[in-house]
Amino acid sequence: MEPDILELESFLPYRLYRLADTVSREFSRIYKERHGLTRPEWRTLSGLGQHGTMTATELGEQSAMHKTKVSRAVAELERRRWLTRTPDEKDRRVEHLALTKAGLGAYREMVPLAKAFERELLARLSVEERTAVVTGVAALEKALEEKS
Repeated sequence: MEPDILELESFLPYRLYRLADTVSREFSRIYKERHGLTRPEWRTLSGLGQHGTMTATELGEQSAMHKTKVSRAVAELERRRWLTRTPDEKDRRVEHLALTKAGLGAYREMVPLAKAFERELLARLSVEERTAVVTGVAALEKALEEKS
């Protein structure tokens, strides 16, 4: 192979992207069928379900979503009456987002389905492979955190 040619199919960043996208699309079928949610809506719902009240900026950072995707997801979940916005008392440009009872109910319904999906995904691997994946992902995350 020529040194100035990149074999994309064996390039680790590309392989990780493809894998993450494939897994995300497979899981998205569950929340799309159940609640008609898009990926950004699911990430918003799950972020608020996990962390409670957050700002849109915090949600974007936590979920690695662009602010326009967060904004659209928030608007849709608000339209469904699954979240509320409360203006910050000190800075009116900031809103605190929280799930409503209905939003929390949808989140709680999805948690066992998400955990089952993860279990079934990992069950496709041997014990050694599962350990290697979990350890390898954690090592990459740590290495990238240290770099930034």
